[in-house]
Amino acid sequence: MVNMTINEILLATGGTLLCGNKDTVLQHISIDSRNEKEHSLFVPLIGEKVDAHKFIDQAFLNGAAAVLTSEHDAMDAEKPWIRVADTKDALQAIGRFYRERLSIPLVGITGSVGKTTTREMVACALSAGFNVFKTSGNHNSQVGVPITLSEITPDHEIGVIELGMSEPGELTVIATLSKIQMAVITNIGVTHIEQLGSRENIYKEKLTIQDGLTEGGILFLNGDDDLLRDTKAKEGCKTIYYGTGDNADYRAENVHLEDGFPAFTATYKDQKVFVKLPVMGSHNVLNAMVSLAVASENGISLEAAARKLNEFTGFKNRQQIYDVDGMTIIDDTYNASPVSMKAGLEVLSSLANAKRRIAVLADMKELGEDAPKYHYEIGEYIVAHPIYELVTLGELAGEIARAVREQSNDILIKEFMEQDALVTYLKEELKEGDGVLFKGSNSMKLSQVVDQFHLV
Repeated sequence: MVNMTINEILLATGGTLLCGNKDTVLQHISIDSRNEKEHSLFVPLIGEKVDAHKFIDQAFLNGAAAVLTSEHDAMDAEKPWIRVADTKDALQAIGRFYRERLSIPLVGITGSVGKTTTREMVACALSAGFNVFKTSGNHNSQVGVPITLSEITPDHEIGVIELGMSEPGELTVIATLSKIQMAVITNIGVTHIEQLGSRENIYKEKLTIQDGLTEGGILFLNGDDDLLRDTKAKEGCKTIYYGTGDNADYRAENVHLEDGFPAFTATYKDQKVFVKLPVMGSHNVLNAMVSLAVASENGISLEAAARKLNEFTGFKNRQQIYDVDGMTIIDDTYNASPVSMKAGLEVLSSLANAKRRIAVLADMKELGEDAPKYHYEIGEYIVAHPIYELVTLGELAGEIARAVREQSNDILIKEFMEQDALVTYLKEELKEGDGVLFKGSNSMKLSQVVDQFHLV
């Protein structure tokens, strides 16, 4: 946030200055009192369990320059306190106000699976021609997106922001305050089906990213997705499809593996460029194709964008591959859905030099009443793509084990309900030459298990 004053915060939020200097300059927004920066505005959010207003004093001690409050009507202090009706609404209003000051074009990315990897790859491809801003971490929510927007500076020439969704109406809120010129929908899966009820409802919600798509904007759609392949952008905007089929404007042809890594020919009209990705998993072909498409539509040649993608090494806890004591470890612990679980297992299968392939799989969350069925189907997938051993963590992951046990006698199975017991077993079981996939929803904290092996 570049030199935004308290007076501008008042204009953005309609708040009341209780004390302090209205000319105070702010450069950051914080919602965590422990991580204040100089010249930051602390926004205390009220959550289901914690009201962050009780951390205001701590925020000031750690360097905050000003604070919003919805719980104080008067204050006598040197630093500015601003009274607002609702701190989350005020945060969004600040993000919207700041976005109005920016002329930078933005690419918004949503979808059920692969948003973060796609975000990183699109930013990588665009870096062939621009100074690119991108969402940091997982700041993709009604709280995270306003903070993300506030981090854009005049030095940035184009931005790639991730737009998440976990409940009806959320995507409309963050898309409209972002005012994007380009929108990407990666796919329609079953993540958040617990809240939204069906894939069709998820599809309708994902399309609301267009509520923030400006006139003349571009909607990039995965032409391989059964619900997206026939979708059109709203009136006044352009539709571009990417994928592997004949319906794709930007198409990947001759998709194959070279040394376990995806390779293909990217085609657009009469242009053809060979691409070999430095990250595993055939699902990354689609991520690469939309990255090339976005770059091309912004004036970057396919050749230049493809060269940049050769530098892409992935993102923490998302199919990161490490060599640890002679073992190959695939850390894919950030989150999990049926589609991404199968993609992770495919990467495990592609480890040609692994003496034993072992999948350590934890529960997939937010899948609704059909969650046991989705887990059972992962077990069926494993039976069709055999591995040496399946190790599960959690009650739902037990359904994966059940399917394997019922349909195969050739795969070793070990089930756990507690993380400590799992770690103890793996430290005894795993050995040099093993290829090991760790995959589960973030709330299962399987990343902590992976961390144990970086310390071995």
